Amino acid sequence: MTADKRRLHPRVLLVEDEPAQREAVAYNLEAEGFEVSSADNGEDALLLVYEDVPDIIVLDWMLPRLSGIEVCRRLKMQPETRGIPIIMLSARAEEVDRVRGLETGADDYVVKPYSMAELMARAKTQLRRVRPATAGIGLEYGDLRLDPETHRVHRGDKVLHLGPTEFRLLATFLERPGKVWSREQLLDRVWGRDIYVDTRTVDVHVGRLRKAVCAFGHEDPIRTVRGTGYALG
Repeated sequence: MTADKRRLHPRVLLVEDEPAQREAVAYNLEAEGFEVSSADNGEDALLLVYEDVPDIIVLDWMLPRLSGIEVCRRLKMQPETRGIPIIMLSARAEEVDRVRGLETGADDYVVKPYSMAELMARAKTQLRRVRPATAGIGLEYGDLRLDPETHRVHRGDKVLHLGPTEFRLLATFLERPGKVWSREQLLDRVWGRDIYVDTRTVDVHVGRLRKAVCAFGHEDPIRTVRGTGYALG
């Protein structure tokens, strides 16, 4: 799969120790356009998160080696992972268990047995919150407007002409205005970790993006953060 196609798909980490259930959920997530990685225990789940940060985590409570509730607690304690939405899956249906799961940091709690349609809907709801462009939701910042459905970008009443990589870069910036992105983070988000690209390539494409968004004499909205990377605004 090419880098261009790959980065259009949001990534979900599925952590479930029951093989048949894991396979069924993965199949449905992929059918909904997610790129799925999976683990069958809590320790491996943490390793996968730190190796390749997902957009969403679907996490079973009862896991070998390290429980889902402990995985959730550790991820929500770390600044670099606390923003990842976590959907907790559990056979525990009592209110006290739901409260415990949510207080530990889970963003949603789904009781087993659940309908696959409901789980997919909840996953897409969380995706819209953190990666609106991948869910087809338009993004705006000042006079910049990006429409992922039509793949068009406007600045004021002017249409901007961006290449595919610049389009994804801009979408990344627009999803988190003000956030400072390191070059490594941008490589991961825009190109993917399985694609080797030198970090200097990020500078080249940011330069092209700047040229495009400033084509009609507008101010440059992209800020260079010395020694770190780039931010929008």
